[in-house]
Amino acid sequence: MSACRALRRPLSRRRTTLPAAAVAVLAALTLSACGSGKTSGSGGQTQFVQGTGGVSVVKERGDRQAAPDLEGKTLDGKDLDVAGDYKGKIVVLNVWGSWCSPCRAEAPNLVKVANDYKDKGVQFVGLDTRDPDPAPGLKFEKEFEVPYPSLYDSSGKLLLRFPKGSLNPQAIPSTIFIDRDGKIAARALKALTEDELRKTLDPLVAEK
Repeated sequence: MSACRALRRPLSRRRTTLPAAAVAVLAALTLSACGSGKTSGSGGQTQFVQGTGGVSVVKERGDRQAAPDLEGKTLDGKDLDVAGDYKGKIVVLNVWGSWCSPCRAEAPNLVKVANDYKDKGVQFVGLDTRDPDPAPGLKFEKEFEVPYPSLYDSSGKLLLRFPKGSLNPQAIPSTIFIDRDGKIAARALKALTEDELRKTLDPLVAEK
């Protein structure tokens, strides 16, 4: 069975139980994951620069939009409030799924950079979506020795909290970079290399 077919099947089963808005988000993310990876560069009122490498950046701190409140249970059943638990830190939020091949490809890069930057005020957080239960996600984390927590968001409800017109996740994988003030500073709509992660993080680390 192809990866795309595997994605579509659980979505159709959930149409009767998920809110319509959540179904729409999951459908859009499924298409993004199965397609060419190209997405709209529109940012509404946000003054961001569309990077040629797929990373969009808001350079002026005053132009950045606040990240939504993201809290819930992690894959291992613990409570996590991103804004409260990591206040004052730069947060790298990676949207992933254990079924996603590009997510598997970028996992070692995320793990390496997360370990390298943990003493620089940077906290990585995963957001596991579309996995039917936590078990596949936990297996993924063990396989890649992921050192940071992941919120479990099988229905996509947390993804709906990102404001329209902001640098919101529009594909799987997506990575959102949140500055020390809790505002969205950058977004990637693809699997990232170590170099891309570092080049995006270094200016944020340098901000005072």
